[in-house]
Amino acid sequence: MNIFLANPRGFCAGVKRAINIVIIALKTYGKPIYVNHEIVHNTHVIKNLESMGVIFNKNINSIPEGSILIFSAHGTSKYIYKKAIEKKLKIIDATCPLVKKVHKEVSYASKSNFEAILIGTSKHPETEGTLGQYTNKNKKIYLIESIRDVLKLKIRNPKKLMLMTQTTLSFEKINPIIKKLYKIYPKIIKPKKSDICYATINRQIAVKNLLKISDSIIVVGSKHSSNSNQLFQITKKKIKYSILIDSEKEINNIKWIEKVESIGITAGASTPNTIIEKVIQKINNKNKKNKIQEMVGIQENIKFHLPKDLKKLKCG
Repeated sequence: MNIFLANPRGFCAGVKRAINIVIIALKTYGKPIYVNHEIVHNTHVIKNLESMGVIFNKNINSIPEGSILIFSAHGTSKYIYKKAIEKKLKIIDATCPLVKKVHKEVSYASKSNFEAILIGTSKHPETEGTLGQYTNKNKKIYLIESIRDVLKLKIRNPKKLMLMTQTTLSFEKINPIIKKLYKIYPKIIKPKKSDICYATINRQIAVKNLLKISDSIIVVGSKHSSNSNQLFQITKKKIKYSILIDSEKEINNIKWIEKVESIGITAGASTPNTIIEKVIQKINNKNKKNKIQEMVGIQENIKFHLPKDLKKLKCG
């Protein structure tokens, strides 16, 4: 069997930065450290950090006054930020800089009296945080997930309308929606540069390349990870044998694994390399004659700086 490994795969710069922030905070302040929602959407990362003394919390009111609170890579709303200040919490912001970009766009729309449309996934922490940047009480921001949602919109002033997107979606998902929006609202203003982040785009390009040469695809990532799910959605539409798994423990449950001649393996941007390696090893153990091949892909050299306050502590 041929095993093809997508490049890039696994951790992106925003995820590395967020996890690094939590680890530095633990070393600096000691446990417990509170994190608003999961720092990133991966069960293995969460369990590991919990074992080190991190408490993941969705209800900011339950956090003791004066505690250390980290905002996750997905970002948070202005309301939650304000509540954290009121509770005198020590805030460390691990929001991905590319999510921050979308926050600024929404905040600008709010301040400039524009209505706004966000293409995103309802109840996702990133979406909730982004919607929470819009504070204009006289205007409105609309969350849409499909063309059907576009048809339900009731925009007050189509000439003052802005568009934003959740960073971890696929172009396959958003392009038909954007096309429909432009047909109905030709004056809508979209960002100069796409809101979908570089890591999401690169991993989607890589998995499309895998589809050209593989009989099957395994996406390694947690079920509640948006970017992992987008990779899986792309593959299952194009190929019969495709699956999203959280770890190597699920390999034995894949009924078709003995039928295929080649497997392409990729992973979402919040999946640790250790888990990816365990998946590869488990598949390889089934047949020692497997040929493993690293695919040529886009090189990612992006690095995001730590928050200034935390950087000073680390240097000190």
